[in-house]
Amino acid sequence: MQNNRNVVPMMTAIMRGVCNRCPHCGVGKLLISYLKPVAECAVCGEVLGTIRADDGPPWLTILIVGHILLPIIFTKSAATDWPQWLAMTIWVGLAIILMALILPRAKGLFIGVLWKNRQPA
Repeated sequence: MQNNRNVVPMMTAIMRGVCNRCPHCGVGKLLISYLKPVAECAVCGEVLGTIRADDGPPWLTILIVGHILLPIIFTKSAATDWPQWLAMTIWVGLAIILMALILPRAKGLFIGVLWKNRQPA
């Protein structure tokens, strides 16, 4: 199999990862389940299972969720008179939902970057 990492631009590899697609071909799935990467792409055969994103995706997810939620929380807390139990339920629930949506995309982003930079392990 010919490796065409130099042909795929960095932004293309990143966007393919964010969209849960193989950074090499853009067709095969990147993650089997919620966060488990495939061993190799079913379409092009690119080895992806050895790429370790480690702590990058959770760090990026917390950073993004914090930047989305904190301004909303501060603005709404000053403008509304919700009971504390209601506010905590809403903010924690929204944080969990946002984290669940962003984390696999962040993992795909990191796998795309690491794949492009030839960091298999």
